[in-house]
Amino acid sequence: MSMPAVYFSHGQESGPWGAKIQAMSETVKALGCRIESIDYQGIADPTDRVDKLIAACRGVREPLILVGSSMGGHVATAAAPAVNAAGLFVLAPAYFMPEFEDLTPEPPDIPIVIVHGWRDDVVPVENSIRFARQCRATLHLLDGDHRLTDNIAEINEYLAQFVRQIAGQKITRRRA
Repeated sequence: MSMPAVYFSHGQESGPWGAKIQAMSETVKALGCRIESIDYQGIADPTDRVDKLIAACRGVREPLILVGSSMGGHVATAAAPAVNAAGLFVLAPAYFMPEFEDLTPEPPDIPIVIVHGWRDDVVPVENSIRFARQCRATLHLLDGDHRLTDNIAEINEYLAQFVRQIAGQKITRRRA
């Protein structure tokens, strides 16, 4: 059984191995997944970040799950169709941001999980609700802020469940 590869995209102000990504990477490594975390530091333009993620995903043989936080959620969503992602798991994704609404990517036709904090003062929780409604994504609303650092145990439970779901779907498809 081939476990998915999981590629992480960090937010605008953070780095590729912040506390959240470290914790999530340990969770998916324990499930047998190969992980990568893309370094976008010094790249302000979301489109350039999308291009970097697409380039990094070239040659991935396993089913691919993209995980992104804040702007990284936007980047992962935008790149998902181009890299034939099997699943998308995003935290407080920067969708429908003021003056950049048109940049919000179309939802890819793959399983999507969105986790957002009720007390987010950077990306309004309503933006994730709107996106989830549009594509019927799974939406988890937590008692957390934009960083969701206090919610990492719960996030890891959702992520592990999602990885197992995607791995199971791929196995089922291969047998058919």
